[in-house]
Amino acid sequence: MKIDVHHTDGLEACVVECWSCKGPASPRALFCSVCGAVQPPRPLDHFQRLGMMPGFDVDLSELERHYFGFQRRLHPDRFAGKSGKEKLHSQQQAMALNEAYETLKDPLKRAVYLLKLKGCKLDDADGATISDPKLLMEQMEAREALMEADSAEEVQAILARTESDIAFAVDDLSQAFQAACLMGAEKLVLRLKYLIRLSDEARGRKARLMKGA
Repeated sequence: MKIDVHHTDGLEACVVECWSCKGPASPRALFCSVCGAVQPPRPLDHFQRLGMMPGFDVDLSELERHYFGFQRRLHPDRFAGKSGKEKLHSQQQAMALNEAYETLKDPLKRAVYLLKLKGCKLDDADGATISDPKLLMEQMEAREALMEADSAEEVQAILARTESDIAFAVDDLSQAFQAACLMGAEKLVLRLKYLIRLSDEARGRKARLMKGA
């Protein structure tokens, strides 16, 4: 049950009712400040859930500190003597935190999630058609080069170039989000998806070539 609505740090926060004592509880809080009962996860975005400001540029050390700090408080040993309902809520909180952490720590997942938060409709299908002729040509040439590479050394050179391209794409994404250029960010997300896939394929081909050597 929602009790009140106010704004904190530019984000809307609703004071909700604790399921155990019926007292006021923050939707961001893991535990009720009145009775101490663990709360069920509320419908927060991943940034709010982990206490991070929304944005593409994330301090990964801060993200880890917040995540592991929350998870320590939800360790199963702490709920050994608790009711079934509290055990369930602690597990649900842990799962929600895991999902938030796995999304925000990965640049591609973070970019896709941030674009969706901003109302952009992205095609999540891996086989999405590339409409950008430049990107299409880049990917065709890269895959052709990978198919023709017949030594681990050649594949490693392709892999090194791809890893460098990935790093530059992440930097470009940062600039696009800072400039609020969502269309540019969408294009970069698609390019990053294909670069990461190419990197994975190159690693696989390198491993096969080394195994067969």
